Amino acid sequence: MRIAVAGAGAVGRSVAQELVEYGHKVLIIEKEFHRYEPNSVPGAEWLWADACEVGSLEEAEMQICDVAIAATGDDKANLAMALLAKTEFGIERVVARINDARNEWLFTEAWGVDVAVSTPLALVAAIEGAIDKGQLVRLMALGRDSRGDLGQSATNVAKFTLPDDSPLVQRRVRDLAMPADSALVTLMRGKHLIIPTPDEVLEAGDELLFVAASGVEEHIKAMVKGTRRLE
Repeated sequence: MRIAVAGAGAVGRSVAQELVEYGHKVLIIEKEFHRYEPNSVPGAEWLWADACEVGSLEEAEMQICDVAIAATGDDKANLAMALLAKTEFGIERVVARINDARNEWLFTEAWGVDVAVSTPLALVAAIEGAIDKGQLVRLMALGRDSRGDLGQSATNVAKFTLPDDSPLVQRRVRDLAMPADSALVTLMRGKHLIIPTPDEVLEAGDELLFVAASGVEEHIKAMVKGTRRLE
């Protein structure tokens, strides 16, 4: 797979290096000369150019890329690159980094963004997930709703850590009143990853990972907090 990464800062280089190690062909596009350091990710191609300009993306042969990643530290640049990649070059999958959480509502399909990754919100989610047992914590969004309104996601990934006094402790997975557009995907018990079966018994401290449509998150929140009855 050929992947273009815009931005050779710490994030862009790290992403590019991981993708190279996975065996992908990676092109890094960077406009600032002081960050143009091919030796930092020697397994990638490098292009000294502005990823917000059509001419630069033509030079990068963007049309033969399978994925474009806008990973600069500037939200305006990431949106511009995403829009060009999608509308001018027909890239099937465009991923964009959000640097300022206040701009999240802009990162939608209207701007060519298929997947938006918010660095600030990811950090907040990690902190909440570490210290807030008993709270449903949204980790990331998958896609956008059909209208693209206000950056609302169609599907979200959320985590819930069972506190000792949770009504779900010692209940079987089959007892969960899961809404139709949702699924309990995995649970972590200590360092062990468990793919839950209907007969799996939940224990205090289990970290439950849900995938759910945005419209049923409140249902799941009520279920894990014990304000909605178990089946």
